[in-house]
Amino acid sequence: MTALPRMPVLYVLLAIAASLAASPAQAQSAVTEGQKLAFDRGKGNCLTCHVINGGDLPGTIGPELKGIKAKYPDRNELAAIIFDETKRNPQTMMPPFGRNRILTEQEINAIVDFLQTL
Repeated sequence: MTALPRMPVLYVLLAIAASLAASPAQAQSAVTEGQKLAFDRGKGNCLTCHVINGGDLPGTIGPELKGIKAKYPDRNELAAIIFDETKRNPQTMMPPFGRNRILTEQEINAIVDFLQTL
């Protein structure tokens, strides 16, 4: 039995790694999309309950959204809160955006990207 050539495997691994690494432009695009969703009164609707720097007519039911990356360094925790905060706090007034399919997983991730810039 002959040994498999290593170079094609290396090229495949490099191609996979390159596709997984997001460019700065892609990251900025996700942040921009997240802000758009968070400010959209018909979709994310975060401004209904939260004060967010740069947002118009914010609500005061929820906490002001600032210093988010320091409060939630684990982005998965923040995504889980947006997906369904009732799992962590059954008394919350926050809608379960993911569980109720108001937002997709991709949209929640974009909002998390945006919130982590605050």
